[in-house]
Amino acid sequence: MVVSVLTYCRFLRARSPLGYRSLHYDVVVVGGGHAGTEACTAAARSGARTLLVTQNRSKIGEMSCNPSFGGIGKGHLLKEVDALDGVSPRACDMAGIHYKMLNRSKGPAVWGPRAQIDRVLYKSQIQRILESYPNLAIEEGEVADLLLDEAVSNPTVKGVQLKDGRVIQSRAIVLTAGTFLRGMINLGTTCQPAGRLGDEASVALAQTVERLGFTMGRLKTGTPPRIHGESINWRHPVIVHQDPDEDPVPFSFLHDRVWILPDQQLPCLMTFTSAETDAVVRETLHLNRHVQEEVQGVRYCPSIESKVLKFSSRSHQVWLEPEGLHSGLIYPQGLSCTMPPEHQERLIRTIPALEKAELAQVGYGVEYDYMDPRQLRPSLETKRVSGLFFAGQINGTTGYEEAAAQGLVAGVNAARLVAGKDPLEISRTEGYIGVLIDDLTTLGTNEPYRMFTSRAEFRILLRPDNADVRLTEKGYEYGCVSERRMAHTRRVKDLMEQMTECLKSKRMSVKEWRELSCGSGEAHKSGKNISGLDYLGLSGEVFSSKDLVESVPELFRILDLSENPHKLVHRLRAEAMYRYVMEMEMKQIEEVRKNENLELPPDLDYMELESLKSVLSMEVREKLALGQPRTIAAATRISGVTPAAVINLLRFVKYRYRPETVKTKNTACLKG
Repeated sequence: MVVSVLTYCRFLRARSPLGYRSLHYDVVVVGGGHAGTEACTAAARSGARTLLVTQNRSKIGEMSCNPSFGGIGKGHLLKEVDALDGVSPRACDMAGIHYKMLNRSKGPAVWGPRAQIDRVLYKSQIQRILESYPNLAIEEGEVADLLLDEAVSNPTVKGVQLKDGRVIQSRAIVLTAGTFLRGMINLGTTCQPAGRLGDEASVALAQTVERLGFTMGRLKTGTPPRIHGESINWRHPVIVHQDPDEDPVPFSFLHDRVWILPDQQLPCLMTFTSAETDAVVRETLHLNRHVQEEVQGVRYCPSIESKVLKFSSRSHQVWLEPEGLHSGLIYPQGLSCTMPPEHQERLIRTIPALEKAELAQVGYGVEYDYMDPRQLRPSLETKRVSGLFFAGQINGTTGYEEAAAQGLVAGVNAARLVAGKDPLEISRTEGYIGVLIDDLTTLGTNEPYRMFTSRAEFRILLRPDNADVRLTEKGYEYGCVSERRMAHTRRVKDLMEQMTECLKSKRMSVKEWRELSCGSGEAHKSGKNISGLDYLGLSGEVFSSKDLVESVPELFRILDLSENPHKLVHRLRAEAMYRYVMEMEMKQIEEVRKNENLELPPDLDYMELESLKSVLSMEVREKLALGQPRTIAAATRISGVTPAAVINLLRFVKYRYRPETVKTKNTACLKG
């Protein structure tokens, strides 16, 4: 049968709600997960005509695994995504059902904002935001091929071809395929192609990427079964309750409060595995293909099988987390498993409080392709193909927050590439996003990468409470932050500066300050007068906004201008607590900048010099020995040489290095 050109054009128009205009865009984003939603909105607000291509429009913003956002390190990323005007933090504030600040026993620098999220509410919030987002269109379809201009020396993207034959031209593409590239679901001894339960794998796209010559690998992850909440014995004596915070902290700096009232939040509960749990795991290992695979899994979120094999005879925590206000389903955090379904029910029922539990969905494992992220520039554009960006799990990461952070950066830079502008790059000294991308693009990864506060060298500077002050202005300069957010950040920054100066000007003894604030902290022996700012930063001392105003009446005018005085005082306290350490860290950063042109001794033996071994790790010394940088600036550009290592190298060369040390040692060896 011959189909006329007119009939084919009508077919194209019918398939595309935007008609012929949908066939050409500045930026095309492939995938509607957490990386994809941030990438497409970032590109759109950066001024690019953007198209999001997703297999299923109804699953945009789907939370494929755990019903939560944030945590230690991850919460830092989410606050930085918000500082750059990302969408996921605002959606979390409108969909959370249990907000908890983790790590409160430590300093604010390593606090971890976290929330249990209602899956349905979150997805509906994300979809609502995207459907009305300026410069953004959404198209259903599966991308099967990338179109390239290979006439130039470096292949350049021209667009994508969908599985149904449609062609969409584009000058930049952001690939956020998640676990879908040749994804395989493992359950017991069976396996089937899928990127997620119920969703097809992207085989053709994986073959295209492989054909382009990218170095690829395989990773695996898993998800636990879901349990009907009414089948759980909530009164079991073993269960430990965790109540949410009475004063929830929003993820977004634009919000003073979250959507839910404190007393309407749901609790999380914890139980523990038993010896019988271990027995079921060991009995079913021969029926578990996922465990037997040599593909690298998630180190920091292991399956129950991995935990039993590595830590035998140990009881493991199982958090019972609600999936939504009206869901009725419970997510057993810590019980990711891939054994056959009938044995999963046996496994669950060996756990106290779950003796009569009924499964609503089985757990399963997923294997998928990922790209070696060392093939990326810091902008997340690939080195091999111009205009092609990778973001999310395709780069070897795990977690919603890591994906969102990468998606935002890739989206902004795709738009800037089209506009002929320099890319947005965030350094390790500016944010956890910088740490994440630097780790990936310089070190690579052979296991799913997860963010921790320990990965950042300048944790005191990179706190979750000051992400807006650190990054919003930079984002505004690079065109991805709105006027509204920039005005809000400037207002907060101005109020903080006014409060700082006001508190610096008021001086009293510690005893007098404590009497005014009704403090109950540790006694301080110093009898000298200190400023209000120094007192605010003392460990154990707590000032409310009311205490501050009574102690320093001049603050009333400043706090009266703030919509949330309590929040402002909390932020000021963190600044006061760390200000001397922050000054030291800033001096270290500035020290490197001032000495970038300092020449390194050509005879510096990184591997043999004993005094250098005490200040630099073996890994760093190997990289320096291989790279042989001529200057400090050159050392900073060697992959894997961290800012902290550069500072130690700089100080060693300036103050400790003596060429004769090497000569003496060599002479001694010759004599021997």
